[in-house]
Amino acid sequence: MNIVGVTACTAGIAHTYIAKEKIMKAAKELGHDARIETQGTIGVEDELTAAEIQNADVVIIASDINISGKERFKGKKVVEVPTATVVKSPKTLIQKIEEKLKG
Repeated sequence: MNIVGVTACTAGIAHTYIAKEKIMKAAKELGHDARIETQGTIGVEDELTAAEIQNADVVIIASDINISGKERFKGKKVVEVPTATVVKSPKTLIQKIEEKLKG
Protein backbone atom coordinates (compact mmCIF):
# COMPACT_ATOMS: atom_id res chain seq x y z
CA MET A 1 0.00 0.00 0.00
CA ASN A 2 1.30 3.46 -0.83
CA ILE A 3 0.62 5.87 1.99
CA VAL A 4 1.10 9.61 1.88
CA GLY A 5 0.20 12.00 4.62
CA VAL A 6 0.58 15.22 6.48
CA THR A 7 1.32 15.71 10.16
CA ALA A 8 0.77 18.93 12.08
CA CYS A 9 0.18 19.74 15.72
CA THR A 10 -0.90 22.90 17.50
CA ALA A 11 2.60 23.90 18.56
CA GLY A 12 4.15 22.60 15.35
CA ILE A 13 7.12 21.20 17.16
CA ALA A 14 7.29 17.79 18.81
CA HIS A 15 4.11 15.94 17.88
CA THR A 16 4.32 16.93 14.23
CA TYR A 17 7.62 15.14 13.85
CA ILE A 18 6.91 12.31 16.27
CA ALA A 19 3.71 11.51 14.36
CA LYS A 20 5.64 11.45 11.08
CA GLU A 21 8.23 9.04 12.44
CA LYS A 22 5.56 6.79 13.97
CA ILE A 23 3.67 6.51 10.67
CA MET A 24 6.85 5.91 8.67
CA LYS A 25 8.10 3.22 11.05
CA ALA A 26 4.76 1.42 11.38
CA ALA A 27 4.20 1.48 7.61
CA LYS A 28 7.64 -0.01 6.97
CA GLU A 29 7.14 -2.71 9.59
CA LEU A 30 3.81 -3.64 7.99
CA GLY A 31 5.33 -3.75 4.51
CA HIS A 32 4.02 -0.48 3.13
CA ASP A 33 5.61 2.59 1.59
CA ALA A 34 4.96 5.91 3.27
CA ARG A 35 5.85 9.53 2.52
CA ILE A 36 4.83 12.10 5.09
CA GLU A 37 4.88 15.87 4.81
CA THR A 38 5.21 17.95 7.96
CA GLN A 39 3.63 21.32 8.53
CA GLY A 40 5.41 22.63 11.61
CA THR A 41 6.75 25.85 13.03
CA ILE A 42 9.43 26.01 10.36
CA GLY A 43 6.91 25.61 7.57
CA VAL A 44 6.29 22.73 5.18
CA GLU A 45 9.00 20.08 5.01
CA ASP A 46 9.19 17.08 2.70
CA GLU A 47 6.34 18.47 0.63
CA LEU A 48 4.44 15.76 -1.24
CA THR A 49 4.60 15.85 -5.02
CA ALA A 50 1.57 15.59 -7.27
CA ALA A 51 2.86 12.22 -8.51
CA GLU A 52 3.22 10.86 -4.97
CA ILE A 53 -0.33 11.91 -4.16
CA GLN A 54 -1.61 10.46 -7.45
CA ASN A 55 0.02 7.08 -6.72
CA ALA A 56 -1.15 6.91 -3.10
CA ASP A 57 -3.72 4.35 -2.00
CA VAL A 58 -4.57 6.39 1.06
CA VAL A 59 -3.84 9.77 2.62
CA ILE A 60 -3.37 10.00 6.38
CA ILE A 61 -3.79 13.45 7.84
CA ALA A 62 -2.61 13.34 11.45
CA SER A 63 -3.31 16.84 12.59
CA ASP A 64 -4.62 18.87 15.49
CA ILE A 65 -5.01 21.98 13.33
CA ASN A 66 -6.23 22.85 9.83
CA ILE A 67 -3.53 21.97 7.34
CA SER A 68 -2.78 23.89 4.18
CA GLY A 69 -3.08 22.31 0.75
CA LYS A 70 -5.82 19.86 1.68
CA GLU A 71 -7.42 20.31 -1.75
CA ARG A 72 -4.52 18.32 -3.24
CA PHE A 73 -6.14 15.16 -1.89
CA LYS A 74 -9.50 15.57 -3.62
CA GLY A 75 -10.67 12.21 -4.94
CA LYS A 76 -8.32 10.20 -2.70
CA LYS A 77 -9.24 8.10 0.32
CA VAL A 78 -8.40 10.39 3.22
CA VAL A 79 -8.19 9.36 6.87
CA GLU A 80 -8.07 12.23 9.33
CA VAL A 81 -6.98 11.61 12.91
CA PRO A 82 -5.47 13.61 15.75
CA THR A 83 -1.70 13.33 16.11
CA ALA A 84 -2.22 11.49 19.42
CA THR A 85 -3.77 8.57 17.54
CA VAL A 86 -0.69 7.91 15.44
CA VAL A 87 1.68 8.64 18.29
CA LYS A 88 -0.04 6.08 20.52
CA SER A 89 -1.00 3.34 18.06
CA PRO A 90 0.25 3.83 14.50
CA LYS A 91 0.17 0.13 13.59
CA THR A 92 -3.43 -0.21 14.71
CA LEU A 93 -4.43 2.75 12.55
CA ILE A 94 -2.67 1.37 9.47
CA GLN A 95 -4.14 -2.09 10.05
CA LYS A 96 -7.65 -0.58 10.25
CA ILE A 97 -7.02 1.26 7.00
CA GLU A 98 -5.85 -2.00 5.38
CA GLU A 99 -9.07 -3.71 6.45
CA LYS A 100 -11.23 -0.90 5.08
CA LEU A 101 -9.41 -0.85 1.76
CA LYS A 102 -9.81 -4.62 1.40
CA GLY A 103 -13.46 -4.70 2.31
